[in-house]
Amino acid sequence: MKPIAQWLDEYSLSHLNPLNKTLHWICIPPIVLSLLGLLRAVPAGNDLVNAASIAALLALAYYLALSWRLALGAAAVLALIYWGADFSFHRLGRLHVPAMVAVFVLAWIGQFVGHQIEGAKPSFFKDLQFLLIGPLWLLAFIYRRLNLPLQSQQAVRI
Repeated sequence: MKPIAQWLDEYSLSHLNPLNKTLHWICIPPIVLSLLGLLRAVPAGNDLVNAASIAALLALAYYLALSWRLALGAAAVLALIYWGADFSFHRLGRLHVPAMVAVFVLAWIGQFVGHQIEGAKPSFFKDLQFLLIGPLWLLAFIYRRLNLPLQSQQAVRI
């Protein structure tokens, strides 16, 4: 498995344009919300254990393998996003799934507009694991701004 620094550096290569970066800040959280929201709508499990909570735990396990420090931050962010997906699931009723599909589609349109502006293909065309790296890339930026280490003795360019 590649180290987190390498994943983030590779992801950064196709995210240099300021507008593309801004669009990623705007679009990645709603994409995660909509994915968890759609998984929350799978009719299996209960309010605690369901397709969305299992997917979030699997993502956290992957993040933990890359960086326990980033996994801690990701746990907090995913818990908040999961709460939003669960809230939508319970409050919107039949409108939940169409709302999540609309959010998903609009956010991905924003992502592709950003990459059109960037002049670079999205990283996940190279490796699907980059779909999980995108949220960590945003979180790593916050860590760096707060002067929090991502891992022991490493520098990551974002």
